[in-house]
Amino acid sequence: MSDATSADLSRILDRQRTAFVRNGPPGKVQRRADLRRLKAEILKRRAQIVHALNTDFGQRSERESAIVELIPLVQSINYMIAHLGHWMKPERRHVSAYFQCGSAWVIRQPVGVVGIIAPWNYPLSLALVPLATAIAAGNRAMLKPSELTPATSAVISQIVQSVFAPSQVAVVTGDAEVGAAFSSLPFDHILFTGSTAVGKKVAEAAAHNLTPVTLELGGKSPVVIDAGYSLQRAANRIAFGKLTNAGQTCVAPDYVLIHEGEQEAFATAYQEAVQKLHPGGYAGSPDYTAILNQHHYKRLSGLVSDAQTQGARVIHLGTNSDDDHVLAPVLLLNVTPQMAVMQEEIFGPVLPVLTYRTLDEAIAFINARPRPLALYYFGEKRAERDRLLSHTISGNVTINGTLMHYAQDDLPFGGVGDSGIGAYHGKEGFLALTHPRGIYKQGRLNAATLLQPPFGKLTDIITRFILR
Repeated sequence: MSDATSADLSRILDRQRTAFVRNGPPGKVQRRADLRRLKAEILKRRAQIVHALNTDFGQRSERESAIVELIPLVQSINYMIAHLGHWMKPERRHVSAYFQCGSAWVIRQPVGVVGIIAPWNYPLSLALVPLATAIAAGNRAMLKPSELTPATSAVISQIVQSVFAPSQVAVVTGDAEVGAAFSSLPFDHILFTGSTAVGKKVAEAAAHNLTPVTLELGGKSPVVIDAGYSLQRAANRIAFGKLTNAGQTCVAPDYVLIHEGEQEAFATAYQEAVQKLHPGGYAGSPDYTAILNQHHYKRLSGLVSDAQTQGARVIHLGTNSDDDHVLAPVLLLNVTPQMAVMQEEIFGPVLPVLTYRTLDEAIAFINARPRPLALYYFGEKRAERDRLLSHTISGNVTINGTLMHYAQDDLPFGGVGDSGIGAYHGKEGFLALTHPRGIYKQGRLNAATLLQPPFGKLTDIITRFILR
């Protein structure tokens, strides 16, 4: 696959926009057929997909790839197919008494050509779920997968070429320079998934064209464990969320806030939970994912070293493999906010633990930082839970678990503030990539005709009546 040039990008966009204007939006039957063909091609290439993912990461379990990439992707497509007819129906709207005999409704109109920029951590699903959403909404699309996962990008390109004509969907590849040129194109909408720093650049580039954006970013997603909650249950579920894809997940639990009297008990429970997930260890485990590359491996190792230098108690929960960039889980106790591990999104299997004395103190800690993409609460006290939810702002929430809100097709997925703009998944994705076109049909009789020149006493009477 050769990298696209700026001229290539402009030419593809012009071709797709011309086709969109010429052919108009596809109907429900065509959209469903396109989604079914996309799903069939994905399933047909399952072995090729998991092999590519393993190649890009250096070590990624076939089963984990099926669970975290293929299952959410296929379920999402199935959900769109099942609900597309309902989403596309015109929605009747109220007409006031003064405009009766008329009627009003809203139709959802495709915006046109959507630009999709996908990340490297879930390179298949975070490329093709947005693409399927764009197709369901009746759009054409240009997709740029991450340059850091070239094997998966090649498979994505093959899938798209097998299902769609280039005038409907095109895949373009390239480095950050190509990505910058891509985000500068006058798309009708851009959907970007990635870091907050790059998301700001995408939004800035899109602003020059007044292109709407959906930004799915990241941040430090906190876990709050209420005093008295089962630490074993919490540890098991946090370990699952933290170690899935070796923590390289935008909604992974980033750090834990626990009552000051329960830190040591939680540390013990977490160590046991980590050992249960991979009883044979981590460096040699076929079920544990490697860190994507040496750069990210060294970055994570540096965060651990910095924390240790500043007084954190570091508990290594397995053996690393430097050559294969496999980083075993690390638990950090006695963490302070000044440590580097609390200044940036971790994106790896390192779990800092901080303590609080009251729930209000935990809430204040969360609110003093950028709004996170996810929030996790473990507790059975409804009043405490409701207080946390009402006094914090974040993306989605999972209660007494981790990650699972992402798997709910009928929930919107998105951040707020530094963690993102807008949402997609399910109906919200369809709404994000369509334009709500309001339509009013005037009837033969209409009170508005009495408010036209020449004005007179009747005009004054009607005006006073309306402005009561």
